[in-house]
Amino acid sequence: MPTATPVSPRLAVLYGGFVAGSLDVLAAALINWVDPLIILRAIASGLLGRAAFAGGLPVSLLGLVLQWAMSLLIAAIFVLAAQRLAWMCRRWILAGLAYGVVVFVVMEFVVVPLSAAKNPHFTALSLLENVLAMLLYGLIIAFFARRVR
Repeated sequence: MPTATPVSPRLAVLYGGFVAGSLDVLAAALINWVDPLIILRAIASGLLGRAAFAGGLPVSLLGLVLQWAMSLLIAAIFVLAAQRLAWMCRRWILAGLAYGVVVFVVMEFVVVPLSAAKNPHFTALSLLENVLAMLLYGLIIAFFARRVR
């Protein structure tokens, strides 16, 4: 029975971080029915506050850089844990879903409140949509980390 080819931790972090981070911006745009550039400005508002929404393309690019930086860090944490806890690779779907919940809780209750961004107001539907987006986020990262050495 052939075994899966191992993936380097670096590639798992890069692919997981960039793909999950990019799709997260698109999911947020779909959930909120706004242009992805506005979502990127909302991310930049974590540093710039409300002034980010008056910015143009440079502020959106800052938001993209921040999104990718956070996503790479989040992916790196998962990959490091998966290297030490073999079950996370064997049961990558369960691990990814659980990690998505953890990421949502940390972002919602730690990162956003400590930033200059305005805390979003969730309706029951938007809360569900955002949790589902984070479940997908965690799954994407776990997918790329499932065969990490």
